[in-house]
Amino acid sequence: MIELEGVPELIDPVMVAAFEGWNDAGDAASTAVAHLDREWKGEVFAALDAEDYYDFQVNRPTIWLDGGVRKITWPTTRLSVVRVGGEKPRDLVLVRGIEPSMRWRSFCNEILAFAHELGVEMVVVLGALLGDTPHTRPVPVSGVTSDPDLARTMDLEETRYEGPTGIVGILQEACTHAGVPAVSLWAAVPHYVSQPPNPKATLALLNRLEDLLGLRIPLGELPEDARAWQLGVDQLAAEDSEVAEYVQTLEEARDTAELPEASGEAIAREFERYLRRRDTGPGQTPGGHATESGDASYLRDTSSGRARPPKPLRPETGGGTGPGSPPTGGPGRQPPAGEGDERIEGTENGDAGADDSDGPRDSSEDSSED
Repeated sequence: MIELEGVPELIDPVMVAAFEGWNDAGDAASTAVAHLDREWKGEVFAALDAEDYYDFQVNRPTIWLDGGVRKITWPTTRLSVVRVGGEKPRDLVLVRGIEPSMRWRSFCNEILAFAHELGVEMVVVLGALLGDTPHTRPVPVSGVTSDPDLARTMDLEETRYEGPTGIVGILQEACTHAGVPAVSLWAAVPHYVSQPPNPKATLALLNRLEDLLGLRIPLGELPEDARAWQLGVDQLAAEDSEVAEYVQTLEEARDTAELPEASGEAIAREFERYLRRRDTGPGQTPGGHATESGDASYLRDTSSGRARPPKPLRPETGGGTGPGSPPTGGPGRQPPAGEGDERIEGTENGDAGADDSDGPRDSSEDSSED
């Protein structure tokens, strides 16, 4: 039985979730939720029992010193609440953790139980996959759902994916079967520079989340980090003629595929989105800062870090050559604890639909999913 005595009554709550691991190329999705938690001062009110869902030989606990006292942090999934201030305040329930090693159905049922108790109106799960997309172009972000009505009313794609999936796909389907509206937002990360962090993809996910929920999200240093990330990858790619040539091929394919979208209607739609995002409505805090979410006694979950952009990998043969091709792999390696929490760069969010995929790890395996 779930008891939420310390959580205040929520206003139009939406659950936003992301999980490190297979569905989190470049740590883009988990970093996006961490950004929301930090900017809006979220405080943890619940954590799932690590013993139930994690293999500690796969996701090892860490030992650290707190004033000379040794403590252990166990891999788990935590829930926090933030209140978004403004003319029409609303609450977000943030779910951030690691893809579970076992008992996925019980894991999803436990999250859905929290959603039910908190009166969550919709679940949005963030993910990131590897794709044949150049780092020099806007990050494609696709919004997909299993609900035909939701697809129609919110201008989303109805997923048709078949194949291996991760916890993002399982949680979305669990929500659908439970009658809870659910959406997945997927950012496509260049497979030749897949190492975390990828602030450009993180920024693209947050921009799309803004549009989906009608919120203004304080971006902090993310835009600057995104520009720095792209500049760093530009410089590293220029040092390798093979990579530079491959990036140019991806650019040409992407630009050719998007030519029909360069219409007056598409340009006007993008400009309206920009104005909505930058205009501050009456009564709204300029930075979109949250108000206090109650006087409940919560535990604070914090993270920080920074890393220089990684050197691009040499392109692998046999992958797709354009944005319409299936992604060539999954998120790749899982970084050491804390490495993916840092931010570097981000850029504008493109409307070009990324393949709705869970992005399997194997870079030779094509897939595309919600």
